Amino acid sequence: MFREEVREFVTRELDPSIKHKVDNGLYLQKEDHLCWQGALYKQGWMAPNWPESFGGTGWSPIQRYVFDEECAMGGAPPVVPFGVKMVAPVIMKYGTNEQKAHYLPRILSSEDWWCQGYSEPNAGSDLASLKTSAVPRGSSYIVNGTKIWTTYAHCADMMFCLVRTDPSEKLQQGISFLLIDMQTPGITVRPITTFDGRRDINEVIFEDVVVPIENLVGDEGRGWDCAKSLLSHERIGITKVAQSKRQIARLKQISATEEIDGNLLKHDALFRRKLASIEIDLMALEYTELRLLSDLSKGRTPGPESSLLKIRGTEIQQKITELLVESVGYYAQPYLPEVLYEGREDCAVGPEYAPGLAPYYFNWRKASITGGTNEIQRNIIAKKILDL
Repeated sequence: MFREEVREFVTRELDPSIKHKVDNGLYLQKEDHLCWQGALYKQGWMAPNWPESFGGTGWSPIQRYVFDEECAMGGAPPVVPFGVKMVAPVIMKYGTNEQKAHYLPRILSSEDWWCQGYSEPNAGSDLASLKTSAVPRGSSYIVNGTKIWTTYAHCADMMFCLVRTDPSEKLQQGISFLLIDMQTPGITVRPITTFDGRRDINEVIFEDVVVPIENLVGDEGRGWDCAKSLLSHERIGITKVAQSKRQIARLKQISATEEIDGNLLKHDALFRRKLASIEIDLMALEYTELRLLSDLSKGRTPGPESSLLKIRGTEIQQKITELLVESVGYYAQPYLPEVLYEGREDCAVGPEYAPGLAPYYFNWRKASITGGTNEIQRNIIAKKILDL
């Protein structure tokens, strides 16, 4: 019954033009995300991971899982995670009552669009070596430094940012968690064009940016606690089991139309072995994620187990993108920005699903780096789970 309710909602409320973009790997504008998130908000389904007291749904882990799966299979874009899935749980856990009252409703309604200020030019995997400074001055902090690889910074209203408030401390000590209005004077955003032609990530430069002290989340110098909590939620989100299941279905549809040596691709033994291997890995990952969700429903917070999900989830995503490109052969080769970013399908070459496959492949090369490199995740597993 619940699955049918979600499926009917997606069919009714998802704009066909947005579904078409998702189905064919075309670029989604901010307005596309806001359109779908607005429908979820109106339905009361924007934040299934939130407690009911803050506007969540009160769903069980299985209901949340079914919801994610039906949204993905229905062609809905994923909810942009920076607000609702990443900074919101941190504000709930560490924020003041005033911060909760101000920011959480605006996150829920998508009135505020968030970005993440973690990585720096010389502090990526070694995030604790960050240099961006926040110096107290009266009732404010003065922020100077640079963040990089900042997704959606060019169109964000707010940034949650790690800054160093005590330069005398080393590594994780002396780091604080600030909320920064992106319209504040002194902030420069420089877009970075990625290999697939997208301009979603940015370099953000802070020059004497004034941030009110009341925008500090948690205690000064204890921002690493906030950072770890947020990263655990981020790594679970990166797993993307529902989206991977949808791409598997997409692969099967393509294999029923593409040919190799005069036969349908779905009958090719090598292709079938590769696809079956991915499906087996994905099924194992799905059950692992369900076990973790069951634990979270009992009040646990995400721990180092999220690193396991992140590693396997991103590896599976990359294998799927490789097989998608392989399945259409030379039709995946042309780079067609007119189709991808302007929607000019009169410029397409080959089947309508082909132009987005290579950009999708290249974009997901970053998955094993995003949220902490997989190498770092293996170190976490070795230390925190295996006690090595």
